[in-house]
Amino acid sequence: MHRRTFLKSSAAGALVMATTSWPLGARTRDRIRVAMIGTGLRGQSQLGPLLSRDDVELVAICDTQQVMLDKTLAIIEKTGRRKPKVYGGNGDVRAWKALLAQKGIDAVFIVTPWEWHASMSIAAMQAGIAVGCEVVAGITLQDHWDVLRAQQRTGTPYMLLENVCYRRDVLAVLQMVRAGLFGELVHMQAGYQHDLRAVKFNSGNPNEPYGSGAEFGDKGFSEAQWRTQHSIDRNGELYPSHGIGPCAMYANIHRGNRFTHINAFASKARGLHEYIVEHPKGGANHPNAGVKFKLGDVVTTTLRCENGETILLQHDTSLPRPYSLGFRVQGTDGLWMDVNKSIHVEGKSPAHKWEQAQKYYDEYDHPLWRNYAAKAAGAGHGGMDWFVIHAFIEALKANTPMPIDIYDAVAWSAITPLSEQSIAEDYKTLAFPDFTEGKWKDRKPIFALDGRY
Repeated sequence: MHRRTFLKSSAAGALVMATTSWPLGARTRDRIRVAMIGTGLRGQSQLGPLLSRDDVELVAICDTQQVMLDKTLAIIEKTGRRKPKVYGGNGDVRAWKALLAQKGIDAVFIVTPWEWHASMSIAAMQAGIAVGCEVVAGITLQDHWDVLRAQQRTGTPYMLLENVCYRRDVLAVLQMVRAGLFGELVHMQAGYQHDLRAVKFNSGNPNEPYGSGAEFGDKGFSEAQWRTQHSIDRNGELYPSHGIGPCAMYANIHRGNRFTHINAFASKARGLHEYIVEHPKGGANHPNAGVKFKLGDVVTTTLRCENGETILLQHDTSLPRPYSLGFRVQGTDGLWMDVNKSIHVEGKSPAHKWEQAQKYYDEYDHPLWRNYAAKAAGAGHGGMDWFVIHAFIEALKANTPMPIDIYDAVAWSAITPLSEQSIAEDYKTLAFPDFTEGKWKDRKPIFALDGRY
């Protein structure tokens, strides 16, 4: 991608434009012109929430694969919206740069494989185009510092599009935490516990993207083309933000608190090999049966916070299991766990017994869900996709800080390279970088306080 050369050559002109494009406190914008880089299955799932908004105009799209561009254009045509300008197709990996040079783009959604996120985000911010970036923010630790510095230099808005922060029960528990229901927080748990074997392998047929074969890479399709390689090359907490995002909200990370230490352990790797061998289109003699996977089937990461809380994350995507993020929020007065929708509050719950959490969800239902549940109905991931896009667009329109800002983005995502380092260095406990450089002490919680976003 020649990221450093590209950024160096474009920085001077872009910086001037960026610092004048998005001054906080400027007048409210009525309409946001957006572009999308990456129109694969994830990008296509975002079209519904985007195109349902009267205050959004989709002006450009880009992808390397023509089949994905065609599917996206068909979705847009069905809505009656104007056809956007199209970039890419036929394997063109540089087309995104031409898109960012197009005039009249206010914001870009980056919905590409992980290894492109940092480069594209930096270039967009230098072009004065606000960034809504799918998780993760970068690959290496240096990527995260580079994304942070680009945002600080340009002042261009950047938001990590972590949708689980907007899950209905997650936001209700945020209300409980801030109301003091659990007392002083002590410990939290979460993770990405999701059987992705059928995502990492398929037949390569665009009409059968999940579980249709034992192929990946050039012979695969969609996420199997790129995500599986990370399981071969890397060993760490590869997808932290679904779990750490809500926990960071609960613990007020970067707003009076911060991560101070991290370590990680990984189990042996067996699940992906077994899937290939046992798949009807795989087998012991399939070429991929000889692939060595580096990613442990279960990776356990522990963080400590400045205010004394601990957080445990687990990455578990290569073994058979039902989907679960495994949330646990525990304080001096009780705890909540999402697996069985259970809660115990001292003085309210029967002694030493769980209660069903639903009555608490109803009592502490967040204003966002009370106000917008009907609009979010039918959107991806149980409505969460609508809320995270709503948050990004509303913050841009009002020129207010992003509810999931640059410090959140890089810290949540940097858990990945730090966990890899810990495992590689014999499970060493590492100091966690302070990306805010001391600003965490004085910053105040802003996430979803007023019910708008």
